[in-house]
Amino acid sequence: MSILEMKVPSPGESITEVEIATWLVKDGDYVQKDQPIAEVDSDKATLELPAEESGIITLKAEEGDVVQVGQVVCLIDMDAAKPEGAAPAAEAPKQEEAPKAAEPAKAEAPKPAPTAPQSYATGTPSPAAKKILDEKGIDAAQVSGSGRDGRISKSDAELAAVPAMGGSSLTATGARSTTTTKLSVLRRKIAQRLVSVKNETAMLTTFNEVDMSEIFRLRKQYKEEFAQKHGVGLGFMSFFTKAVTRALQMYPDVNASIDGDFKINYDFCDISIAVSGPKGLMVPVLRNAENMSFSSVEANIKDLAIKVRDGKITVDEMTGGTFTITNGGTFGSMLSTPIINPPQSAILGMHNIIQRPVAVDGQVVIRPMMYVAMSYDHRIIDGKESVGFLVAVKEGIDNPVEILLGGDERKGLGL
Repeated sequence: MSILEMKVPSPGESITEVEIATWLVKDGDYVQKDQPIAEVDSDKATLELPAEESGIITLKAEEGDVVQVGQVVCLIDMDAAKPEGAAPAAEAPKQEEAPKAAEPAKAEAPKPAPTAPQSYATGTPSPAAKKILDEKGIDAAQVSGSGRDGRISKSDAELAAVPAMGGSSLTATGARSTTTTKLSVLRRKIAQRLVSVKNETAMLTTFNEVDMSEIFRLRKQYKEEFAQKHGVGLGFMSFFTKAVTRALQMYPDVNASIDGDFKINYDFCDISIAVSGPKGLMVPVLRNAENMSFSSVEANIKDLAIKVRDGKITVDEMTGGTFTITNGGTFGSMLSTPIINPPQSAILGMHNIIQRPVAVDGQVVIRPMMYVAMSYDHRIIDGKESVGFLVAVKEGIDNPVEILLGGDERKGLGL
């Protein structure tokens, strides 16, 4: 018999363990080579685990188990032949066993009935309910029982609320159930990183606002021609990415990180773009964004966003990054203080666009305005650099034709 031991492959550098998020097959199923058999969560991404060979699978780990890279998680019997008609055969026993399982239940059901009235008087909790009420510090007299003869069941005790000051648990109405689920390893890692950033950096946030009028005009005027030529839409993110890369080159300390007692400056701009996916917030990276055209930025962002949504993003595609852009405006956020993505030293937060009255050349006009926020690590970035950087981003957004497109909007957009 040829048995293949499937071990957890390394998802990427520095990752030593993963969590079995979901088994896509059942124990004893026949699997085909390269068929996805499980989804595993690392601290950076959710990845699919494909079958290395065809055969009958035996699972050696449960959903939710944290396993080490290189650990055996399943066995595949490669000598086993693919069963024919397996589905109907599997269903037949269930239909035959159902009546058998029901018969003992019917026979046993009447047994407790005679003793129930004697064991539980009206308003008396069952032993399990009494234990729960005692733990909550709730008097049984304050709880209405839904069981036979008004006795208090376990579910009644679980739903009973602890009385507020001078209040009563009887004032609560409607369902009051709770659900407890274990955080995925990805969510736990994100939580750890966010807390460590708050505790280990001197994080400050500076704000400004940008006028989106010119970008609205450019998108309206060239969106169809741009899409026909480049195969992607002309979005807001390409303008912000180009504005950020220009500002990073003007203020190199923003494009830096701290390593112990040393500062590391990068002569390239790897821009992390925050993308919301089914498993949480992912930050895929645009490598050397300073050399990308508008169409290249849009195409790469679209490709990475699709991979995040489909769970196909790799750890390598999210590793690194020298600066992050996050867009809370897609969810309606007006203003926020984004948290730095370590080991980076700064992050730019975009927000929703609202038509607001603003003063232009002494006149009040209505313009599409957006608040922008830049959080930064004050240990490495001074106030002068942070404010100057955000002003440089504002310049690029307020006047994209001159600042970002070199004065020729058609040529700058690659048209």
